[in-house]
Formats: sequence, structure tokens, C-alpha cells
Amino acid sequence: MEDCLAKKMEITVSEAEKRTGRNAMNMQETYTAYLIETRAVESQSEGQCAPVDSLWRRYSEFELLRNYLSVTYPHIVVPPLPEKRADFVWHKLSADNMDPDFVERRRIGLENFLLRVASHPVLCQDKIFYSFLTQEGGWKEMVNETGFQLKADSRLKALNATFRVKNPDKRFTELKHYSDELQSVISHLLRVRARVADRLYGVYKVHGNYGRVFSENSTQGLADDSHEEWEHVRYAASIDDILEEEEHYADQLKEYLFYAEALRAVCRKHELMQYDLEMAAQDLTSKKQQCEELATGTVRTFSLKGMTSKLFGQETPEQREAKLKVLEEQIQEGEEQLKTKNLEGRDFVKSAWADIERFKEQKNHDLKEALISYAVMQISMCKKGIQVWTNAKECFSKM
Repeated sequence: MEDCLAKKMEITVSEAEKRTGRNAMNMQETYTAYLIETRAVESQSEGQCAPVDSLWRRYSEFELLRNYLSVTYPHIVVPPLPEKRADFVWHKLSADNMDPDFVERRRIGLENFLLRVASHPVLCQDKIFYSFLTQEGGWKEMVNETGFQLKADSRLKALNATFRVKNPDKRFTELKHYSDELQSVISHLLRVRARVADRLYGVYKVHGNYGRVFSENSTQGLADDSHEEWEHVRYAASIDDILEEEEHYADQLKEYLFYAEALRAVCRKHELMQYDLEMAAQDLTSKKQQCEELATGTVRTFSLKGMTSKLFGQETPEQREAKLKVLEEQIQEGEEQLKTKNLEGRDFVKSAWADIERFKEQKNHDLKEALISYAVMQISMCKKGIQVWTNAKECFSKM
């Protein structure tokens, strides 16, 4: 962790800007660009002011970077991007991806994504990631030259592997259940929070009406403490700030909602590797059986080749010898491939499990901190409400 990029470079996404341009179909579109600023830390420690490097990136470029990292490092739980369009929001909050408040929250989320990658012991060393931060022109071409898209496994193959793996690793099966439960719990929590926010918004607006009632009473001489009206008005107006702060904690929960999919991606990659291993082992067993049948001249199982031999006669010794030689070479290659796949599988499991343990430790720390901060904020808000109502009670008693 001492060598991670986050220790050597300050990384911020300092602002967002709405722009208009043309897409790949030559059609006009409106999009948001984000300004990434970086500054070397080393020169600052020596008392010098390091220059700030800056460049603009679109959200789609962040997506390209994450896709590249996911394919290149299949054993790593790659940090997720913030949502492209708002979800799990209370009805007064805009879900428009061009809304200034949403764009600001996404800016914070994109900065968090970069800091997550820059703090990761493996991802932070990637040259493409470093170029994303420092090289504006030609970056996309650099990514495409890596050929990462050719390495991406098709969804059909992944689905096939899920249903046809005969000996799934119990640890990854449990991890898949863990990710499903994580997603389910956080989704439920976010839905409840959105409903509570709607109800809270209504309650605070009622306080605004109390302020107006106090105002009318004070003008009619029914109450001497007219400042109570302003307390209620200010208390009611504070709901927007409170819910905005709540949304910050909701975004922290959403990050782990999306992390659940990153965990499942690691599970899918392991299933694909296990499926390839089993298919290689099955193919090797089949070739060894064919070799034995050719060598002994007996056919153990029904096959098209066996039927052909019965119909058109046996092969000549020379033909059989040539086929036997080819099969022996294929068996030797298959054994080497199986050995390589076994080694790759063990390395994958070892590396993946180390990163999964790192992720779980990070998750426990982050969620504990976020939920405690959320509880502290709610306690502070409730204390403020109690004080306002206590003052109101005193005001009523003097009427």
C-alpha cells in the first residue's frame, strides 16, 4: 500500500461541465465532461508547489477504463462507477442525469472511483490507468491497442458455464450468495430510506405552515414571541439541506450495491475457467479412449467411426498407425494444456480470494463508518426538532 499511486499523487475530479457535440452517428448530443486534476505529492513534501495537470473526460471514458480493468484483471473486485441515472431516490429529487445536483453527486462518485483504483495494490500500477489520468489525446486508441475486448468472454459462454460446470468451487458458490444477499439488503435499505425521506419532507413542510400560523397570531397580538415563527420557518427550510446530506450517505450505500455485481463478475470468471478445465479434461479422456481402441482394435462404446468400420471394412495397419501417432501427439498436447489450466486455476483462486478478503475488510470499515455518521446526523436532527417543539410549547403556554 505504501507504493500505491494514491500515496504519490493527489487526484480530484474538480468540476463538471455540460457540453454539446456530435456522437459516432454524427448526431448532435448533450453530455457532461469532468475535469480531472492531478498533482505530484513528492515535491510538496519538499516544500515546493507542484504544478497541477488537468484534462477532461466523459462518463463513457470512465466506463471504457472500468471495462478494460475488469477484463484485464478478472480476479480483482474492480471498484464500480456511480450510477448513470439516479435510482432509489425520493420523489422530490430529480432523476434527470443532466440535473445539476445529480451531476454534482456523480462528480463526487467518479472521484471516489479514481481514488479507489489509485489505492488498490494491483490496479494502481496499471499503465493504462495512469495514462487515463495524465494523457488526454490518444488514450482511447491506447486502450483499444491492448486488445482487451477480444479477451472479454461472451455472455452466452458465461451462461453456459454456469449451468454446465460439474464441480463448482463451494467457496465461489457461497460468494455468489453473499453478493446476492448484499445487494438485496442494501436495495431494501435504500428503498426504505427513500420512503422515509418522502414522509420527512411532508412533516417539515407542516412545520412551515406552523410558522405561518405563528406569524398570523403575532400580527393579531395573540403571541408576544413572534420569533417562534422564524424558528419554525427555518426548521422547515432545513429539510433540503438534511436530505441532501442524507443523499451523500445513500450514495455510499449505492457504491456497495454496485460492488455486488463486481463480486459476481469474479464468480463468473471462475466458473468459465472451471468449465474450460472440465472440457479439456473430458476431451483428453475421449482421446485416450480412442487411442486405446485403435491400439487394441476393440471399440468399447458406440460411435460413428465404429459403424463406418463395420460398413466399409477395417482400416489398414498403416492408416491405423498414422492415426495413432496423431492421437498420441494430441494427448501429449492435451496433458500440457490441462496442466497449464490447473495451474492458472489455482493462481486465480489464490489471487481472487486475497482480493475478496481485502474487499470485505474495506466494506466492513466503510459501511460501519457511513452508518454511524448517518445515525449521528439523525440524532442531531432530532435534538434540533425537540428544541424547536420545546420552545413552541413555551410559546403556547404564554398565550
